[in-house]
Amino acid sequence: MLSAPRFVMPVTLDDILAARTRIRSAIACTPCPESIPLSEICGARVFCKLDNLQRTGSFKERGARNALLLLDASQRRRGVIAASAGNHALGLAYHGSLLGVPVTVAMPRFAPLIKVATCRRLGAEVMLAGETFQEARACADRLAAERGLAYVHGYDDPAIIAGQGTIALELLEQVPDLEAVVCPIGGGGLIAGVAVALAALRPDVRIVGVEATATASFRAAMEAGRPTRIQCGPTLADGLAVSIVGDNAFALARDHVHRVVQVSEDALALAILRIVELEKLVVEGAAASPLAAFLADQVPELAGRKTVLLFCGGNIDPAVLSRVIEKGLVADGRLGRFSVVISDRPGGLAALARVIADAGASIKEVTHDRAFAGADVAAVRAVVTLETRDRAHLEETRTAIAGAGFPVTDAR
Repeated sequence: MLSAPRFVMPVTLDDILAARTRIRSAIACTPCPESIPLSEICGARVFCKLDNLQRTGSFKERGARNALLLLDASQRRRGVIAASAGNHALGLAYHGSLLGVPVTVAMPRFAPLIKVATCRRLGAEVMLAGETFQEARACADRLAAERGLAYVHGYDDPAIIAGQGTIALELLEQVPDLEAVVCPIGGGGLIAGVAVALAALRPDVRIVGVEATATASFRAAMEAGRPTRIQCGPTLADGLAVSIVGDNAFALARDHVHRVVQVSEDALALAILRIVELEKLVVEGAAASPLAAFLADQVPELAGRKTVLLFCGGNIDPAVLSRVIEKGLVADGRLGRFSVVISDRPGGLAALARVIADAGASIKEVTHDRAFAGADVAAVRAVVTLETRDRAHLEETRTAIAGAGFPVTDAR
């Protein structure tokens, strides 16, 4: 038997039902449409819960509003504080402005500029403190004590977890014969709320959690029997980059989550690309992780099942999005790069271009490297970036280049 987590506070179905009544006037009941194209590529009946359509772009508003409404009158006047680099800060700032509750947010200095600016535009006081989340949290704790502010934990406060659980109530109404839910895991607040609601109302529904391989803190907690701090690596799913899951969240979720899987950065990039192309939606890396689990063949047990993917947020920096799409194209075999030795005399590049054109590929970029082309001063190394239909077409093009007498090597 696993050892019990620390400082556990209960969250029940009644808490989640009460939260729904409390927040429904200001929280959108977001759509959950069936996706024919995603169903085709996943081999399941896929429905997409679009909480990226909330006002501030993520599910975090649910818990934020619930927590603010549960404050007593004196605490509302004094205000709240949180440490956050993203969606929790936005949710608190927005609903604090609606409810007249002063909100202060401590953000690490690496926080995306767009989120800092948006928090300030929504009326929050933003403190940039430290290079890590832990340093921002230390700043928040200090200010909470100095100013008498209530600290609102982004994923382990019971009021936050209850608010996030309202998404499961909507799922059961929108997809009554639901068989499975695939849910991102960062700090654990979302999957804990979903698990509590489904365990009480539909314990037959299979719950699968998804982490980025670089941020697998829930898996670490499962292995240790309690939340355990890990060293997070860089990931496209910045919303999942939590070094330790919440005590309450882990205690509530661990007995009801059927499986937890991890997905690579290539799978995340490809999932974001698929969602843009097939669903015409922009989501952040965390929201793409459920689809990434399907694309990486991590959930074969869900084949043919009526399954909801939780698209939990859409706050991705446009500059990052462009790079992620290119990374996704590479992972999909639709963007490739070769290093090819060609003649440096007139017509050398044209001969290579003809081979590529005959293969049906498109040249996106060519750069020349004369210094490292070898001993032959009449030769030049051309690094060619190509656009192709798919991975098979990329390999066909590579074979055609080599078959035409051009020495070719990969140059990713």
